[in-house]
Amino acid sequence: MTVTLDGLRTEIDALDEKIIALLAQRLAVASRVAEIKRKHGIAVRLQDRIAQVLNRAAGLAKENDAEPEAIRAIYEAVIETTCRFEEAKIRSEV
Repeated sequence: MTVTLDGLRTEIDALDEKIIALLAQRLAVASRVAEIKRKHGIAVRLQDRIAQVLNRAAGLAKENDAEPEAIRAIYEAVIETTCRFEEAKIRSEV
């Protein structure tokens, strides 16, 4: 079977649908995290936790034969966006 650009793009589109569904779930959980952080006066950006998540992502990348630095960069964006989401959620609940 010949691999085509359109066929590969279709594969990527299907993967993107799954990724977006998972990111939506992640933000739903982050919303609950924001509630707890607000109630207990916990900072949104906890550097130890951020480092832990980035290191875990890089490790999982290695286990899955993915480029750890690429995954780390993606997760830096995910974490930054999630922190901004939590901050907005906390501001809106005050």
